[in-house]
Amino acid sequence: MDTSTETVITITDEALEQITALRDQEAIPGLALGIRISGVGSQGFIYETAFLRPEDVDDGDHIEEHATIPVAIPQESVDQLRGSVLDLTPDTGGLVLRNPNPATPPLGDPSEDLELEGSVEERIRTLLDKRINPAIASHGGIATLVRVELPLAYLELGGGCQGCGLAAMTLRQGIEATIKDQIPEIDEVVDVTNHDLGENPFYV
Repeated sequence: MDTSTETVITITDEALEQITALRDQEAIPGLALGIRISGVGSQGFIYETAFLRPEDVDDGDHIEEHATIPVAIPQESVDQLRGSVLDLTPDTGGLVLRNPNPATPPLGDPSEDLELEGSVEERIRTLLDKRINPAIASHGGIATLVRVELPLAYLELGGGCQGCGLAAMTLRQGIEATIKDQIPEIDEVVDVTNHDLGENPFYV
């Protein structure tokens, strides 16, 4: 991986400490933190984060070193992530990406509008099948609806998502943001996955 001298994102010391600890739990040498924008919702950008093996980092990715871990950003996400800060939330201590850039739709042909019909459960399953799972499938992940207790939706993450140390951030700023954007009855998405059983504990 060729490292760039340009810094696109800033990682606070507290966030870097948590990311490093999560990376070390994987016990696989050379893992990089991958960050990309996977979509745009009414609440802003939707992010996808992953630990990547060196061979899974694309040649054209922007690579920058952050003390203990390299960060890989696809070129198409660089401008929209420029100036962002990866930090910890003061309430839960979870990872959060604070992005100063306006969330604008990606260039090119707009994606086909998704028709969501039926009950809340049916609409969530359609959203998972048509939008969310195709996005996280690129890293071996899958999300399944377990139940709905309004205003909460309970999901189980499988594949590459199960056991992933970054699953909480992916759920909150990716999956949950998409569901809340499209299903107004849902205020929160709860992860009920047993991550200790994950056989593939990081995205690949």
